[in-house]
Amino acid sequence: MRLFVALEVPPAVRENLASLLQTLRAVSPQTRWVRLENLHVTLKFIGEVPQTKLAGIREALSGVRSKQLVTLDFRGLGFFPNEKHPRVFWAGIVASPNLKTLAADIDGATEKLGIPREQRPFSPHLTLARFEPPRLPEKLRAAIQENAERDFGSLHSGKFHLIESKLKPSGAEYTTVESFSFAAAEV
Repeated sequence: MRLFVALEVPPAVRENLASLLQTLRAVSPQTRWVRLENLHVTLKFIGEVPQTKLAGIREALSGVRSKQLVTLDFRGLGFFPNEKHPRVFWAGIVASPNLKTLAADIDGATEKLGIPREQRPFSPHLTLARFEPPRLPEKLRAAIQENAERDFGSLHSGKFHLIESKLKPSGAEYTTVESFSFAAAEV
């Protein structure tokens, strides 16, 4: 099974992003846009693991705690690695400091099970599209620049999710395996 750990995106944020993506899809229908139902904030990509490791992963994740909820403000747009050679188009996230700590704690908990640590620094974002080859059509660049500072909403959460990803010709299909409360009060 192919697994990752993530935060859910609130409905209001999804609706705001849907409005933007509808506009951008009209400008560039050939771009590989992420389906709205697949939007999430990845905290840890676990990857392909045998079913026999699932119980250990669940146990490890159930021990992850934070003293407070995480707060995320979804705003701004950008590219990985950069606008000149874009592979990923994303919506930015300004997060409370404990989000980075939460991601590191999840990374540490899963490392004890033989799952490698993340090699890249944690950079919270929402992937909106992928470019292969890394090329940005000029009309799409202009439409993105018009919305570059847009605010999409916020999230306050004390819960993360273990999600299974099934790759299909129509795109990835996600199923929540289990949800974990990491902070005392969910708002």
